[in-house]
Amino acid sequence: MPKLLTLQQIEQYRAQGFLSPIDVMSGDEASDYARRLQDAEREYPHELNAENRNNPHLAFSFLDELVFHPTILDAVEDLIGPDFALWGSVLFVKEAETRHYVSWHQDATYVGVEPHDYVTPWLALTPSNRETGCMSMIPGSHLDDIKPHLETFHDDNILTRGQQIQNVDESVAVDLILEPGQMSLHHCKVIHGSQPNRSSQRRVGFAMQGYVPAGARQCLGLNYWLPIRGNFMQPDFIELQRPPGDMDPAGAGERRKANENWADILYRGASHKRAY
Repeated sequence: MPKLLTLQQIEQYRAQGFLSPIDVMSGDEASDYARRLQDAEREYPHELNAENRNNPHLAFSFLDELVFHPTILDAVEDLIGPDFALWGSVLFVKEAETRHYVSWHQDATYVGVEPHDYVTPWLALTPSNRETGCMSMIPGSHLDDIKPHLETFHDDNILTRGQQIQNVDESVAVDLILEPGQMSLHHCKVIHGSQPNRSSQRRVGFAMQGYVPAGARQCLGLNYWLPIRGNFMQPDFIELQRPPGDMDPAGAGERRKANENWADILYRGASHKRAY
């Protein structure tokens, strides 16, 4: 029997490639995490900014708490089984009244993890709606192959290469409206994107990108994983460690080597690299 999701929800995820919304915590709890993030940004401005938001769970204990949140993990287990690890995480922050957006893309395009069957929970720490620039999904698109992506490197595109799928039928897109404390779950091949934040408030989402099942392999770069549940051991497994505290030297070092590996993977073959 599933731990959290209903059989209907699991079937919906299989058919559409996403599931939303799912309650994880109260709005007050989510707001507290958003406040702790802002406190950390003020204290460590070089470690948390628009050009440095990858894998913060390896260096900040309050974000480590989220990647091990039992409600999130129970939902993940219902979708990919009891043995899984975390490839990484990203803070998706859109400041108020800014032009930053995420173009139509598939996560699996440049990640290098195979097979393409892993899941990303996206947790809202502030309201995520049409005005603030919520994610939109193309239902069923995960059932097709990886599409060609045009690399634009557009200044306002949050993605590393500004990668973009052309000729997406936006008329069928589904907007994922989330209140603080709610999450969505999406498949690594589903086509998705988001619009700019036109509101007067900050939009903050934390993507655990993604939880990968036993048998998954990193085919580009080094095989770094953070063990989460069950047994995920394999011959070339390099285990990442949880942070003992915020910006502890050990945790900062783990994050640094993970991010260097990500840069090697995500920019493999690119014409140039961005700062993030």
